[in-house]
Amino acid sequence: MQSDDETLAEDPSGALVAAGHGHGDDPDALLRRHLSNGDTRLRVVALRGAARRGFLNDGEWLDLLDDPDVEFRRDVIRLLAYRTINTDELLQRLVVALGDDDALVSERAAFALGEHHFSAALDALATMARDHDDARCRESAVAALGALGEESGLSAIIAALDDKAPIRRRAIVALSNFEGPRVDEALERARDDRDWQVRAAVTQLGRHEND
Repeated sequence: MQSDDETLAEDPSGALVAAGHGHGDDPDALLRRHLSNGDTRLRVVALRGAARRGFLNDGEWLDLLDDPDVEFRRDVIRLLAYRTINTDELLQRLVVALGDDDALVSERAAFALGEHHFSAALDALATMARDHDDARCRESAVAALGALGEESGLSAIIAALDDKAPIRRRAIVALSNFEGPRVDEALERARDDRDWQVRAAVTQLGRHEND
């Protein structure tokens, strides 16, 4: 019996890319077979093609989120940020992924939750924004809280104005979705930030001093 690789062209990834655009004999079957191929590179190509073709259901995405290959799992979460999700179970699984041992998995999970405006993730995102060891994760969590735009996430965003410069800049952008005295006070303080890009971000909001 031929192996999966023997059914592909000389360049396996090229055949999978073509299948992702609907070319070849039974492209969806080919992509599905290679989702479990041992080669990470081929699995990722197959995953991207499957996402493009849109034939995976939420249950299958849930299974993919439990994959032991961290590089593959990173791509799963990246793609979920742009996919229509029909069940809270899958979104809740993204909340769990905020605590993944791999920082890039956690960072991408925060981004995805912000893109899907999943309010049930707010507390977990606020905790990440305040306490995560990796600055990329804190920044992504702050951005997600800004996307949610809920008052209960405001304290964590304001606290981020005392973090590293990229996170402070992200916090300014997040504050654009809020109004009120606490926001005005935070922006006023940020006008004198030591980082010029933070100061510029405040100016770009178009909120005048003492408004």
